[in-house]
Amino acid sequence: MNHSAKIKIGIVGGTGYTGVELLRLLVQHPNVQLTAVTSRSECGQDVHALYPNLRGHLDLQFSQPDVDNLSQCDLVFFATPNGVAMKMVPALLKANVKIVDLAADFRLRDPLLWEKWYGMPHACVDVLEQAVYGLPEVNRQQIAGASLVANPGCYPTAVQLGFLPLLENDLIDPQHLIADAKSGVSGAGREAKLGSLLCEASENFKSYGVSGHRHLPEINQGLADVKGAPVGLTFVPHLTPMIRGIHATLYGRLGDSLENLQALYEARFADEPFVDVMPAGAMPETRSVKGSNQCRMAVHVPQGGDTVVVLSVIDNLVKGAAGQAVQNMNIMCGLPESAGLNQVALMP
Repeated sequence: MNHSAKIKIGIVGGTGYTGVELLRLLVQHPNVQLTAVTSRSECGQDVHALYPNLRGHLDLQFSQPDVDNLSQCDLVFFATPNGVAMKMVPALLKANVKIVDLAADFRLRDPLLWEKWYGMPHACVDVLEQAVYGLPEVNRQQIAGASLVANPGCYPTAVQLGFLPLLENDLIDPQHLIADAKSGVSGAGREAKLGSLLCEASENFKSYGVSGHRHLPEINQGLADVKGAPVGLTFVPHLTPMIRGIHATLYGRLGDSLENLQALYEARFADEPFVDVMPAGAMPETRSVKGSNQCRMAVHVPQGGDTVVVLSVIDNLVKGAAGQAVQNMNIMCGLPESAGLNQVALMP
């Protein structure tokens, strides 16, 4: 792609938290020209009227999400509820528009599994087969040649990256994996929901989706791909009273190998721009990645026993959503992978 010409970008669903996070990252991206931000509910309104943080950075109005308008773009992000993208994607692909879908429409390869977990039939099963799962640390080469990338979920990103080196090297029992994960409230989206209200979520801590969360089949699929066989995973998500962040505590049972896990993790992620393996004994904090595209992790073997504990933290709106989507866009368009993504995390 010609780097001197800017890539024309459209965003479908520009009013949610991942939508505004995409805008925050893209208005600072050196190779991007935002040409369309759509919203049925806010059509005609200035984007910066809804999100004053963009004043002075973006002079666009929300437009209707129609294929003709979006066909002028080189690449379109879908930051829409599940089930929206799959209705528009086939027409955009025919118009040679590249797509990154931040929802779940193209994450699961099995359309029947998708229907089971998302409660609706898949609208374009034939297109589903050409989607590439957008976890760059695993699928970078396929992403580079893809027209359609399924951006991973937030929990699946933190969990898969943490387990990756252990499964790739057959160091843990793949049938007894445990992922105990916590998320900030922005992971529930921007629509008004009782459980997301300040009085409900603040000063409170609870698990949810214990019997089965929709990210479970996605994580299972990704870990099985790495292992080459199905895995057994217990995944328990929790809601924490913070706005941003995911902390995944991952447990696995080690075999007899006396591998130096610290060295293994450092070597596996040495060339990854957005995975930071912390020194032995470290405890990564969610605030250390807030607003950044980093996944910070640490690997522990408590009391030298047979259980390995991996701590993995990301910002659910950045590496867990919009930042990873921009990372995928960069790879798909032949740009430097970290372009527009070198923000330092916000502390405190």
